[in-house]
Amino acid sequence: MRSRPPVSSPAPRRALSALALTLAVATGCSSNTPEPIPRVTQPTDQPSQPTPSDAPTDEPGDGDGRTAEPEALGTLVDQLEVPWGVDFLPDGNAVVTERMTGLVLEITPDGKRSRLGGLGAVVPQGEAGLLGVAVSPDYETDRTLFFYVTTGSDNRVVKAVVDDDQLGDPTVILDGVPAGFIHDGGRIAFGPDGYLYVTTGETGDPELAQDPDSLAGKILRITVDGEAAPGNPTNGSPVWSLGHRNVQGLAWDDEGRLWASEFGDSEFDELNLIEKGGNYGWPEVEGSGGGPEFIDPQLVWPVDQASPSGLAYADGRLWMAGLRGQRLWRIDIDRAGDAVRPKAFFTEDYGRLRTVVTAPDDTLWLTTSNKDGRGNPTPADDRIIRIRP
Repeated sequence: MRSRPPVSSPAPRRALSALALTLAVATGCSSNTPEPIPRVTQPTDQPSQPTPSDAPTDEPGDGDGRTAEPEALGTLVDQLEVPWGVDFLPDGNAVVTERMTGLVLEITPDGKRSRLGGLGAVVPQGEAGLLGVAVSPDYETDRTLFFYVTTGSDNRVVKAVVDDDQLGDPTVILDGVPAGFIHDGGRIAFGPDGYLYVTTGETGDPELAQDPDSLAGKILRITVDGEAAPGNPTNGSPVWSLGHRNVQGLAWDDEGRLWASEFGDSEFDELNLIEKGGNYGWPEVEGSGGGPEFIDPQLVWPVDQASPSGLAYADGRLWMAGLRGQRLWRIDIDRAGDAVRPKAFFTEDYGRLRTVVTAPDDTLWLTTSNKDGRGNPTPADDRIIRIRP
């Protein structure tokens, strides 16, 4: 039986015991059924794990000038078809992927859009399709974009060169990631170390998350050629962390620490601080309380308040987009380096929120996902909204 932490209590943080990634961990029972259709709930906007009374009182805004709440600056672009991945080019324009159409768009800071091309091998179904995008750190010289795509046989990472504002033919750098109708992960991002981090889901087969030889239910760390990055926990393996159900958000803070947002099952969604070689417990545990062999989440939420996808770091805080929760969560990081004081904004204002990214001008770009089959789209959907944090 999985342990369930009380919603009103802090989620303790446990250090990872010495655990080789080659150790097979026994798995528990879990459902393989698709996630229920999201429902509209009455917003509570209350932290699921409030700060204990004896915690440091270094609330941002107490003397540091950051007292303002986030402000919606309006819709930047509308009538998109399920936008999923967003990353920025050196000139400030954004590359945006559409999950269902397989199109790759370029969008300027003033909302003008153009088509870079399409990835014809994409097979959209369920939660799969054309998902994450990452701009090469050396884009000014190599003009290369990286994508996470679902094909008829697997999930894979490909790269393609942009020439004369057109996307060239993709080259596969990593394949063989299990694909499914649900739980495909899909977020990719370059870390401060210059390596590409890739999130994968367990595709509805929970046991894969604990299998060190499977690429499902993991966070991977690879080179631009798709090889296992130097310094990974197991030499020659791309696996950076395991025991994940479905991670779709990655963000690094000012200290270079990696945070990840993760879909729970029926009880708790998670915000995790990712450690090299860490095992985050799925399917043995959902939420906290799994024992010393697993790392507990920093924060958890009831699934109807979150279902988190995108994650960004801006203004010294984490920002997490909620699909079923239909809200944007702001999360502080205290002096001890722990995530505290989650607060919700824009609850039900825009519907399902997929991706949040920090733009070069320090605003947030927030995408909706109301045309993904689980939302209630308006004629303007899907949209990208600009937020001043």
